[in-house]
Amino acid sequence: MFSIDPNKIKPLIVIEIEQLENKRESLLHNEIQEPYLFIKRKNQIEGYVPIKNILSKGKNQIPSIESLIDEIIPLDNVSYFHKNISLPAIFQIIGEPFSLVNNENGELFGYIPREDVLAELFRKGDQNIDLLKVILTSIPMGIFVVDRDKKIVSYNESGLKMIKNSSENILYTKAEEIFRKEHIESVYQTGSTVLNQLQITGNMGVLVDYSPIFTHNHTVDGMVIIVQDLPMVEEMANEIEYIKDLNNDLNAILTSIYDEILVVNEKGELIRYSDTEISQFWGVELKSLLGKNIIDLERQGLFSPSVTRLVLEQKKKVSVVQETKSGKKILAVGKPVFNEDGVLSRIIIASRDITETSKLKKELRHMKEMTDQYKRELDTIKTKDLFYKKLIYCSTKMEQIMTQVKKIADFSSTVLIYGESGVGKEVIAQAIHQLGKRSKKPFLKLNCGAIPETLLESELFGYSKGAFTGADRNGKDGYFKQANEGVLFLDEIGEMPLHLQVKLLRVLQEQEVIPIGSTKPIKINVQIIAATNKNLEKMVERREFREDLFYRLNVIPIQVPPLRDRPEDIPLLAFHFVQQMNERYDKNFHLTPDALNLLEVYSWPGNIRELQNMIERLIVSADDEVIDAEFVNRFLLLGNDSKKSKPIVTRILPLQEALDSVEEQLILLAMKQYKTTTKAAKALGISQSSVSRKYQRILADLQVSNENVFLH
Repeated sequence: MFSIDPNKIKPLIVIEIEQLENKRESLLHNEIQEPYLFIKRKNQIEGYVPIKNILSKGKNQIPSIESLIDEIIPLDNVSYFHKNISLPAIFQIIGEPFSLVNNENGELFGYIPREDVLAELFRKGDQNIDLLKVILTSIPMGIFVVDRDKKIVSYNESGLKMIKNSSENILYTKAEEIFRKEHIESVYQTGSTVLNQLQITGNMGVLVDYSPIFTHNHTVDGMVIIVQDLPMVEEMANEIEYIKDLNNDLNAILTSIYDEILVVNEKGELIRYSDTEISQFWGVELKSLLGKNIIDLERQGLFSPSVTRLVLEQKKKVSVVQETKSGKKILAVGKPVFNEDGVLSRIIIASRDITETSKLKKELRHMKEMTDQYKRELDTIKTKDLFYKKLIYCSTKMEQIMTQVKKIADFSSTVLIYGESGVGKEVIAQAIHQLGKRSKKPFLKLNCGAIPETLLESELFGYSKGAFTGADRNGKDGYFKQANEGVLFLDEIGEMPLHLQVKLLRVLQEQEVIPIGSTKPIKINVQIIAATNKNLEKMVERREFREDLFYRLNVIPIQVPPLRDRPEDIPLLAFHFVQQMNERYDKNFHLTPDALNLLEVYSWPGNIRELQNMIERLIVSADDEVIDAEFVNRFLLLGNDSKKSKPIVTRILPLQEALDSVEEQLILLAMKQYKTTTKAAKALGISQSSVSRKYQRILADLQVSNENVFLH
């Protein structure tokens, strides 16, 4: 039997697990000097926790009861002994950090650290030195005992074989001559154990552990060096080099990958990461997160959801889109890695910043929705009859008008279409014709303001042979007769002279016409559709239009709204006109959404005709097939009302010269718009003779100017 000094038996520091919080201050201020804290629960010692494990959590971070339970080391392999320890008991003490000691009554009252037992056994000159040799010989690992002078004082045969040396060269030799000096010094200076140190020389290859032996005063009194033989150390070294190469290759691969790659262990702790790091996502450098639990970052609200948590819960590959507080969107793919036993050991996470991609995708989806919407609307239009190809609309106002048109088409009632110039009054008239029973009969159009008064009557009613000088010898059928059984569209009806209004009224009432130079009426069956951009009621009040004719025409009034009052039609019309130009010239021009928006806010005083002309001007002038808002803006004068705008003078010039210049421009504009001097005079508020005289003078001046330019 080997007797232990009673002073070597250390008291037990036992605490109920629920009382841990009460011991916080004692632990933080190191008032508990013993190395082990024994945990008791329900009057039963459940296990122990090294004090250093608790304090390693950091100051002010005493672990919770839940986390402490995970730290408890059970007493499964620790035996209970009396003060007198047998030889087998000593073997067990060497294998464990301590053994519990009972008194004579079998009551637990302390524990014996392994170091104290070894210190007693290995003290030089001790009577139990034979016992030490027995122990050392029985251990399969190499054991070398070093005293306080750092000399080897004992060893076993296994150790000699492993280092390939003899007892004569070992006994009382300085340990640093055989083993690493820096590790030996570290043990004596710090009292810490140094483990798993690979030592390879010309004649040996071993794995070495250095463990201190303490005195009563907790000072290092010696050291035990434990050696394990590595017969395949050369192969292991080669394998280590191979693993290093693989590691370098892995790092190179991770560096070249566009995605951010993280390697997380089975606890959710970050153990490796690639050089590619998503900016402004983690808030800190990834290096500072090594060893930290990634799931905790989700709890802190840094991002959501945690792909690590989902993989740990589902044990399968998971793809999620994470969103940060700042609005970043990250596509994260987590893939579990299982060991040979099917237990999850690693999680590989690949993350990519898709914030811009999501934004572009959203914009693309919006563009596609708009394109699909336009396509659907155009497809709907294409399924309609022929007139729908000319009548492009989607507004509620135009839908109401078309509903009315479909009803009118079943009848032959006279229709009066109101609307500004360029709104598509003729197209409405064609729609009535195409949808009605007269669709296979003639549709004739006559602009009452474009034909001189002297010719308008003959064009409308026709004339007989020899009716007047210069007439066709065979006579001529007028528009009414040519449109028989069909539709006659009288555009600009407000421009019709009063003496012709009487004849038109007779045609409407009697459904017959009398050609010029004839007395024989001709029966006709014509549906009259008239159109005007003027207020006929005001003209009736001013006696510029016959009241009876007005009421005869105004049977079915249709008011076509200007384009500015139905802006939703503008994109469709613009797209239609662009397609027409593309098909005509084999081009591929298209308008961007912002360009369409700009077209929508323009007032379009010239309505659809102006829009069509503008599209043609844009396409002819464009350098690129993509026409954007900036380019469109060059051709539009947003917010300007031409009717309210005033001439702008940019330099000082004589008043009369300025007046002449403005007068010339006004007359040219009026003649360009109204074609005849009569209409131009009415628009300018001067006499017809004045317009005629001034216009002739202007043309003569322009001709002379052009000739001078040509001569030069």
